[in-house]
Amino acid sequence: MYKKKTMPRNKRFQGKLRLPIKPSADSALKKIFGEIGVPEKVKFKPDPFQLNAVHAIQISDCLVTVPTGAGKTWIAEKAIEHTLKEGGRSWYASPLKALTNSKYSEFAKIFGPKKLGILTGDRKENPDAPVITGTTEILRNQLYDAMHRGETLNTDLVILDEAHFLGDQERGVVWEEIMIYLPPRIPLLMLSATIGNAEQIAAWLESIRLKKCTVIEETKRPVPLFPLFFHPSGKLLPLTRHGSRTEKRSNAKNRLHPKVISFLDEKKPPRLAIPGRLPPFSDIMKVMKKYNLLPAIFFLKSRADCDNALKLCASGMPQDRKRAIKHRIGELVHENAHIALHPQLQHLKSMGVGAHHSGQLPAWKLLLETLMTEGMLDAVFATSTVAAGVNFPARTIVMLNSDRFNGREFASLSPSEFHQMTGRAGRRGMDNIGFAMVIPGKFMDLPLTARLINSDPSEVLSQIRINFSMVLNLLLSHTPDQIEGLLQQSFATHLIRETRKKTTAKNTIKFRHKALEDDFKRHLKFLEENGYVTEKGALTEVGFWASKLRVDHPLLIAEGLRIGIFPEDDPALLAAIIASFVNEKDTDENIDKNKFPQNLVETYEMVTNALQPFAKKHIAGGFDVRQLFLKPAAAVYDWACEKTWEDALAVAATDEGSMAMLILRTADNLRHIRALADVFPIAARNASKAIELIVRDPVVTEYDDQG
Repeated sequence: MYKKKTMPRNKRFQGKLRLPIKPSADSALKKIFGEIGVPEKVKFKPDPFQLNAVHAIQISDCLVTVPTGAGKTWIAEKAIEHTLKEGGRSWYASPLKALTNSKYSEFAKIFGPKKLGILTGDRKENPDAPVITGTTEILRNQLYDAMHRGETLNTDLVILDEAHFLGDQERGVVWEEIMIYLPPRIPLLMLSATIGNAEQIAAWLESIRLKKCTVIEETKRPVPLFPLFFHPSGKLLPLTRHGSRTEKRSNAKNRLHPKVISFLDEKKPPRLAIPGRLPPFSDIMKVMKKYNLLPAIFFLKSRADCDNALKLCASGMPQDRKRAIKHRIGELVHENAHIALHPQLQHLKSMGVGAHHSGQLPAWKLLLETLMTEGMLDAVFATSTVAAGVNFPARTIVMLNSDRFNGREFASLSPSEFHQMTGRAGRRGMDNIGFAMVIPGKFMDLPLTARLINSDPSEVLSQIRINFSMVLNLLLSHTPDQIEGLLQQSFATHLIRETRKKTTAKNTIKFRHKALEDDFKRHLKFLEENGYVTEKGALTEVGFWASKLRVDHPLLIAEGLRIGIFPEDDPALLAAIIASFVNEKDTDENIDKNKFPQNLVETYEMVTNALQPFAKKHIAGGFDVRQLFLKPAAAVYDWACEKTWEDALAVAATDEGSMAMLILRTADNLRHIRALADVFPIAARNASKAIELIVRDPVVTEYDDQG
């Protein structure tokens, strides 16, 4: 008797067989693919919008909103150059330490290293230089200090890169504070991806800074974009009817190419993989290679997907390319033993592919960015977070999902998120055309993607909120009444005023000025009740030094210092305890305290018990209190006690990137304690020693400082 033949499980999906992938392309793409190539080398000529922006910043504030990769940095360079010629100083602020490091290296080549300084928390070099690159938080803190001293910020130009971060839910408040506090005499140049309400932001700035804010808008991409659809058979199709010129007014599904609609209309369309499995990236890349669509950035849903994608790639590189990549990697990591032993290094050397996500060490991500920028890789598998602020474009970006995790849930891509991702497609000066290729699957909404291609950019809304650090620092230089006046200058208040003027409001503004005022008073009352502020609204001695703790939870750490519960003679133990303050996730499930050092457990329990009454006051006042966890403290303690990186990782039970971030944030908190040497000299010395113990290879390396 013959057994009934069954298809392998990975060949079945809802009764429809997975088709064999054979590279082919629709005839409509012949002309488009004919445009692929490297543009002719010509002498650089700035675009009109770049020249207009350089002129505008010399006579007014300026908000530049242009597509990703359009050439914002050139504007910054010329603005800095002009300021230097006038004998002035410039401050260039960006949201990411990696981006700040990159700009520092870039500007050092242009202006010379002696004229450059960098301030990121991790790095403080040449702080009196005429050109400073730094993070936005450092700039905001310098504004706090200048207001306290009754001085103006010692600079003659401020550049805010990635200014659309004004609308970032977590960090937008920092951008807004800078815009409110910056003295009007200092020109403000804001460089942004395309945003939908640039004129509205400019009008707000004009109302609070009492000077013109010129908006420079450019909607044309430097490299044209063409959207593709990857059929599960391996055939490439146009995604939309008219490429990137699809009519905005048409129905979302009708914008799709007829052959893509036919695919959608099938009752059981073929799939590249069964649900929960990744598609065969090796076969997909063979198709892309045939039509000269590499290098590519594949945007995937999770870190694990990025890592697992590497296993689905095949080696097909010529030996000369392998030798070149191996040689370049050797040059970049010759002093980084940890990266030289990275488990994914072989994929780079033999296949020209790598995984880039927040679970990786900073040095590893920098290695990938360098190799990709130099054109040595065929593909990088990344989460969508790489689209913001990191500059390594490709000829093609590949999308497998039309949603992304926003920190709380998976939500559909916004126009801004989509345009940031597609902004990586097409390398200026290296490509005549870029491509955004869509792969069908469970989490890909094709009509939504078609709609996003020509969608208007998202509007940026105010994200200002009150926190204890803000209140303490503003009380250094303002009375409570004056602070309420500052809150009236917020972008949120401006939006509310605009909304009231209109008979119909399209958007409901989340923030209300009255709510801001009430929240400020609530914070102020708590500070008064606990001895940080007097009844008249002035800082007490405790409030004064607590204002220097510019961290996420300053009062908990201030209270710990105030009642003397932190270790004073053991830097490793101090680092461990502070790590418990910066950890954000519940990590203490099913832990056995008996496996941790007894002195650590005893100190941790003493600290948590001593802070319990103060934590209860927070909760009673309606404030969130971060729970302190033992596991991250134990991991940092092992690392500070010079145990191996692998041992510390095993205790943390997390990935390398998260462990590195825990250590770097712990070090940042320790730096703020170190700054209190006048008040707590022993704690400051202990904090300084703790930083030395934990900030070392592979968390930071010499290679990190190169880019």
